[in-house]
Amino acid sequence: MAEAEEDCHSDTVRAEDDEENESPAETDLQAQLQMFRAQWMFELAPGVSSSNLENRPCRAARASLQKTAADTKGKQEQAKEEKARELFLKAVEEEQNGALYEAIKFYRRAMQLVPDIEFKITYTRSPDGDGVGNSYIEDNDDDSKMADLLSYFQQQLTFQESVLKLCQPELESSQTHISVLPMEVLMYIFRWVVSSDLDLRSLEQLSLVCRGFYICARDPEIWRLACLKVWGRSCIKLVPYTSWREMFLERPRVRFDGVYISKTTYIRQGEQSLDGFYRAWHQVEYYRYIRFFPDGHVMMLTTPEEPQSIVPRLRTRNTRTDAILLGHYRLSQDTDNQTKVFAVITKKKEEKPLDYKYRYFRRVPVQEADQSFHVGLQLCSSGHQRFNKLIWIHHSCHITYKSTGETAVSAFEIDKMYTPLFFARVRSYTAFSERPL
Repeated sequence: MAEAEEDCHSDTVRAEDDEENESPAETDLQAQLQMFRAQWMFELAPGVSSSNLENRPCRAARASLQKTAADTKGKQEQAKEEKARELFLKAVEEEQNGALYEAIKFYRRAMQLVPDIEFKITYTRSPDGDGVGNSYIEDNDDDSKMADLLSYFQQQLTFQESVLKLCQPELESSQTHISVLPMEVLMYIFRWVVSSDLDLRSLEQLSLVCRGFYICARDPEIWRLACLKVWGRSCIKLVPYTSWREMFLERPRVRFDGVYISKTTYIRQGEQSLDGFYRAWHQVEYYRYIRFFPDGHVMMLTTPEEPQSIVPRLRTRNTRTDAILLGHYRLSQDTDNQTKVFAVITKKKEEKPLDYKYRYFRRVPVQEADQSFHVGLQLCSSGHQRFNKLIWIHHSCHITYKSTGETAVSAFEIDKMYTPLFFARVRSYTAFSERPL
């Protein structure tokens, strides 16, 4: 028994000595074997395949590469746009300096980089007037400063000069510049531009000259006088409009810078031929022209002649056309918020010379009478233009006999013969009045 116990004790001591004598290579082999066993057990788990394990690191690497490529492409596009903007502004500057050949080269290079670079930047003239390309406003900037152009120009003039001057001469000259004139004289000149014919289109064209003229053209007194000229005492209150200019542009009114024209066409049956085989039919065309003036006068003409030959004759009231009708008109706004125009028109009175050839013959006296036409029209807007359409409401003829004082009224039926009148602006229109506003 003692010998058996000694043999067991000796085997145990030998095993411990063998464990202590293991090399580090054997330890690494054991660790790798344990990792292999763990991975093998994970692959045997349900829902997990070896292909997913292989694709997972590839997908992560691919996503990171795509993100890096997108960032690089975005930076390249931004750098390309900045370079195109720089070339485009350089081309603008060269064009302002007169070097057109160099400007074309810069334009071409900018368009090759970014084809729509012209629409991505907005360039404006600098306050010093050195060049257009010195300052630019991007589309993403805040445009609230330019919302009220009048206030912006007034601030610019106030900041630039200690003494307020409306404009500065571009070139030095020994002659007196218009900016030297006092403000009162300039405003009187602007009232002459508008004149009593309310040529406000010329006033708007004058405002395009410079910032100072723009401020003068927005003077409230000019627009207030224009409103009084059109509506009289009914426009004393400014409400609901914010300015007199807004009232003149938005409130319904007839237009004075052109003529309202309508064309009527119909077919009329003619007489039968002598042999009775056929009957002719005639196509009849004629025009109606109505021209309004700011002082309440109106002219009306019905003729088969085309507008190219008639419109120039209606520019002034001193026309030599015999068939023209003259009268007065007024504007009326009903409770249904519709603006109507009522006019009373009469034929021009002509003094006939006495015919001495038949002075010894007794002639039957002709009863004298005055003939007038009463017209009612409704003012409308069509398309993009405002107050450019007149619709017939009524048309009647009043005949007053001078001997008895009786008046006979005959109303015309408003049918398809009364086509609406559309406004035609005369581009060569200018005021011929000899009086200021």
